[in-house]
Amino acid sequence: MQKTILLPLLLLLLACSDSPEGRIITVNGIIKPAELGKTLEHEHILVDFSGAENYHPENYNRQEAFDRILPELKKLAQYGVKSFVECTPNFVGRDVVLLKELADATGLNILTNTGFYGAQNNKFIPNHVFDMPAEAIAEFYIAEFEQGIEGTGIRPGFIKTAVDRKPLSDFHAKLVRAAAIAHKATGLTVMSHTGPALPAFQELEILKEEGVSPDAFIWTHASNEKDWENLVQIAQMGAWISLDKYGWDEDYLKGEVLVYLKERGVLHKILISHDAGWYEPNQPEKAIQPYTPIFETLIPNLKDKGFTAEEIDLLLIKNPAKAFTVGKRLITPSN
Repeated sequence: MQKTILLPLLLLLLACSDSPEGRIITVNGIIKPAELGKTLEHEHILVDFSGAENYHPENYNRQEAFDRILPELKKLAQYGVKSFVECTPNFVGRDVVLLKELADATGLNILTNTGFYGAQNNKFIPNHVFDMPAEAIAEFYIAEFEQGIEGTGIRPGFIKTAVDRKPLSDFHAKLVRAAAIAHKATGLTVMSHTGPALPAFQELEILKEEGVSPDAFIWTHASNEKDWENLVQIAQMGAWISLDKYGWDEDYLKGEVLVYLKERGVLHKILISHDAGWYEPNQPEKAIQPYTPIFETLIPNLKDKGFTAEEIDLLLIKNPAKAFTVGKRLITPSN
């Protein structure tokens, strides 16, 4: 009798151990949030700007891409970086085999994504996607989460979508709705290339209509918003604010926006990264934008401005671990 009871219990425990709920999904499998460590939350390895109709993985040599990117990733070890969120979507150069090879070579936890990228006037959207309802688009995201990406068994760690830097078009609103639907099925965080605050507010309204909490949403490229009070307002709503201009703007590296956000009490909702890299197949000799200015310039500047080690760890360790932990974050109906 005891064996009859213990066997189903053991099987249940084994099944639960494979669940990503409350964990983080990397290209090498599921890890605990505490294992994520110091994290760059928005970077790129390979980006192909050919567009959806011209994009083919065979357009580039994977070994050449590996050889070009590996030295840049290895530089992160001296700064204690443990994890790297790779934000290149499908049809823009997502190559999960390359990501796994780089993860194995460096020991980094690398996260990849599922999703469609609507920015740049839908250049990276396959033609058949335009007429699909949001539910059908979401099913594609859910299938990659459940079955793995393109037969590799590698699962996405978040949903990446993108909208243009203006009021949402009907199609971009549909992409956001599809991401919200997929979140409800998977618990994957929704990261949206957005820019200014106006479309970010509109995206959050769509998530609300779908019953998804702002805590499930990362407003990417919020660095482009000039009115910092909008950053505060959306952070106070519960969304994550991704300041990811640090690879491109020397003035931004002074850290003034982070001082402002600290004073406004929302540092616990802020993520920072470079949006840097990357190997570009159409320009294989193009220089790789480094992944290190945050450590070389921003952090020393923040320390000079009174930031503590705990506050810097909040930005680089604690906040990313919370933002990318798999879990369904839904709006609870009020009684």
